[in-house]
Amino acid sequence: MKKYLPRVIDQLLGNRLQSTGALVIEGPKWCGKTTSCEQQAKSAIYIDDPETKKANLEMAELDPYFLLQGDKPRLIDEWQLAPNLWNAIRRTIDKSDEFGLFLLTGSSVPVDLDDTAHTGTGRFSWILMRPMSLYESSVSNGSVSLSTLFNCPQTIHGVSDLTLKQLAEWVCRGGWPRGVSLSVDHAMQLPFDYIDSVIKHDMHRVDGINRNETLVRRFFKSYARNQGAATPYTKIAQDIDVGEGILNNQTVSEYVSVLTKLFIIEDLTSWNPNIRSRSTMRQTPVRYFVDPSIATAALGATPADLLLDLNTFGLFYETLAIRDLRIYAQSLYGTVFQYHDHNGLECDAVVSLRNGKYGLIEIKLGGDKAIESAAASLKKLENIIIQSGREERPSFLMILVGVGKYAYRRKDGIYIVPIGCLKN
Repeated sequence: MKKYLPRVIDQLLGNRLQSTGALVIEGPKWCGKTTSCEQQAKSAIYIDDPETKKANLEMAELDPYFLLQGDKPRLIDEWQLAPNLWNAIRRTIDKSDEFGLFLLTGSSVPVDLDDTAHTGTGRFSWILMRPMSLYESSVSNGSVSLSTLFNCPQTIHGVSDLTLKQLAEWVCRGGWPRGVSLSVDHAMQLPFDYIDSVIKHDMHRVDGINRNETLVRRFFKSYARNQGAATPYTKIAQDIDVGEGILNNQTVSEYVSVLTKLFIIEDLTSWNPNIRSRSTMRQTPVRYFVDPSIATAALGATPADLLLDLNTFGLFYETLAIRDLRIYAQSLYGTVFQYHDHNGLECDAVVSLRNGKYGLIEIKLGGDKAIESAAASLKKLENIIIQSGREERPSFLMILVGVGKYAYRRKDGIYIVPIGCLKN
């Protein structure tokens, strides 16, 4: 039996089941939604099981409540194939008045419920699952906890053995669960297959539109080239167009919308610290795929290519770092943003928690010069926040480096943390 690799989201799933009737787990396909929910469920039905699919669909129409019987929480996998189950689940929750009854997983393609379907308000909750972080893949040793940093420890300790070559390999192979145990070459094939599947099947299933495959692939390449940048649709359209006059801003917007619904694109929006000044926050979000391997596969980039172009490597490492920060922050009921004001002051990531605490993070591949520049930027932003009179100061300042031996706190209070040491 294949060994289950624990996920950061596991504890969150258990906690959320204590306050909702049904939990809907969303996220990109192949990220491990069903497998993780199987760890929480006490019974399950797989709607698309080849041996019982026809009977399951017929029963969903004739007697949907029969399919909901079983020990709770009950996993309903590929539930969207039988959307009639939605209202039956809602009514079951209403009658029992209990929590933690159902886990719903399925295709990342949005479900088109008809007008008879209830919104599910008060009965259903949603949670987003992403591909695996380096800690979940057993690449990071987890010696530094993001949660601990919010308590502002005087010292931290950690030693990372992650090399530049290994980091390049994990950028290209990505966080897909089925690829963790594979060789680098075999694991790198997965994101290529992923893109093919999305372009040939999933995009059409979202809105029924048949698209020019060549143009969609150009879009993927353009979006990959703009990872980590707040690039407007106009520039992406120009990048794809190559003089053929086919694409416009509206088309690019539609591509982004569809791929966002498929949880493949996850742009980073701006953080507003409510600083009492005339500073204007950047409105255009920073472009990111949900996993760096999608970007490298779109461009056909290999680990060797990244090692020969450290600037590009740094941008794709940033995509990986944002992915991991989002996974870790989610377990703390936090959200990741970016900061950029009209004066050009930037912060790659701001982790903001529900209780008002927040941390400022710069993401750098490595190098003393880059680290010192990042440290100066963090201190400048911190001073602006302090001078503004904001009651809540940042809980921590961190530089998240791709390659570095030690995790430690500098004399100026900034934490230097190799990503090979970080966990939630």
